[in-house]
Amino acid sequence: MKSITEFLEQTAERYPDKSAFTDEKTSADYKTFTQKAQQIGTALTSLNKRNAPVAIYMNKSVACAESMFGVAYSGNFYIVVDSKMPLERIKSTFGVVNPVAVITEKELADNIKQTGFEGSVFICDEISETPVDKEKLKAIRDKMIDTDPLYCLFTSGSTGVPKGTVISHKNVIAYSEWVVETFDINSETVFGSQTPFYFSMSVTDVFSTIRTGAELVIIPKQYFSFPVKLIEFMNNHKVNTVYWVPSALCIVANLNLFKYTKPEYLKKVLFAGEVMPTKQLNYWISYFPDVFYANLFGPTETTDICTYYVVNRKFEDGESLPIGNACNNCDVMVVNDEGKECKPDEEGELYVRGSFLAAGYYNNPEKTNAVFVQNPLNSAYPETVYKTGDIVKYNEYGELIYCGRKDFQIKHMGYRIELGEIEAAAGITDGVQVNACLYDVNSDKIILIYQGTTEKDAVLESLKKRVPEYMVPSEIIKIPSMPYNSNGKIDRVWLKNNFKTL
Repeated sequence: MKSITEFLEQTAERYPDKSAFTDEKTSADYKTFTQKAQQIGTALTSLNKRNAPVAIYMNKSVACAESMFGVAYSGNFYIVVDSKMPLERIKSTFGVVNPVAVITEKELADNIKQTGFEGSVFICDEISETPVDKEKLKAIRDKMIDTDPLYCLFTSGSTGVPKGTVISHKNVIAYSEWVVETFDINSETVFGSQTPFYFSMSVTDVFSTIRTGAELVIIPKQYFSFPVKLIEFMNNHKVNTVYWVPSALCIVANLNLFKYTKPEYLKKVLFAGEVMPTKQLNYWISYFPDVFYANLFGPTETTDICTYYVVNRKFEDGESLPIGNACNNCDVMVVNDEGKECKPDEEGELYVRGSFLAAGYYNNPEKTNAVFVQNPLNSAYPETVYKTGDIVKYNEYGELIYCGRKDFQIKHMGYRIELGEIEAAAGITDGVQVNACLYDVNSDKIILIYQGTTEKDAVLESLKKRVPEYMVPSEIIKIPSMPYNSNGKIDRVWLKNNFKTL
């Protein structure tokens, strides 16, 4: 099959009346969901475009998911835009991708006008009533190939002009096949969806759902600020599988929530996007020792994930959790600065190759060519690999360990330092719930910012026992609550720009 919509149709034939996507207000079974997507796709054929970008500016909802698949039916590719994104950022994104149309909601339509967008604007509720034209949709599919783009996902939280990663149907078909096989996703799976549809992690649950007849339940974002309601919502919908960013899992652990209430149906806990602190992971395991836990790792440029580790042994608080080994049909290499493969226990940059690999960045050949490069270990024929910028090494078990980002590595007092190592050491300290370590180039200072109940002096003394003197932060800042970006990750850009005022 060459289009992800073919998988949706197969599943709709097997499970027409089974719930596919559910949000707080509505639910759509597979038959209805597929029909709505085809109606939206039919409406978009009026654009007479192929492989063109269509922006979706909507709140996370069943209708938003229907629009994503509707764009795919029309033979174009979608860009989901955060409905809370500042208008200037939307302008910047539109400036890069120049969408031929925008799908939105009535309440958000005025925002699109304010961006100065002059293309076609479709209201989702209206175009989802368009009669399906099967002949038009068949003609579009007949012309498709699996390397046609499915979506373009823009980086979030970065400065300057955003870059959009182009992911094809082939990428998602290959990737979702691995997800389904590895984690036994099936028609009994009920995902509790935490991540936004404009974040690469959502690819995992959205597309493994439609391949298998699973159900994806959209958890209202505000419930992560009221965790008792979160658990109640999960139990009401019989959520048995979650794929969350570690920050969301840590909220539950830091509040000692399971002492008061527990998810009753939980079977699988997957996480990615940030380093998962073992202290908080051990909290989950202490209450749910029989649940399946896995650490997934990868950038947007590899569709979502390139390596994974199924938690199969005990880890002490503060110990590094492996990122494991390459996914099936995906290959990774650890390469040093000389372009040679690293020896065991030697740190190097992670390179990725295979069918999960994106085509590059939209309208950005310079940045594409900088990181999508010829395989340095192969000079015999053209082969594109992706330089992730992640520093890794193999441990004694033959598992990859994440050491940090190239851009998190600093030179301080003559030493090469991984800021992530300081964060891990701080995270062990009693009373430290979450922390981030920064380096201020101008003052040559390492700065630790944390949220927790313990005082700064106690954190400092704890660090002195765990890291060398040259790694002890020059400044420690305690804040009431850690800022997070729209993806649920610690907002390091904001911290770097504002730490002097904290």
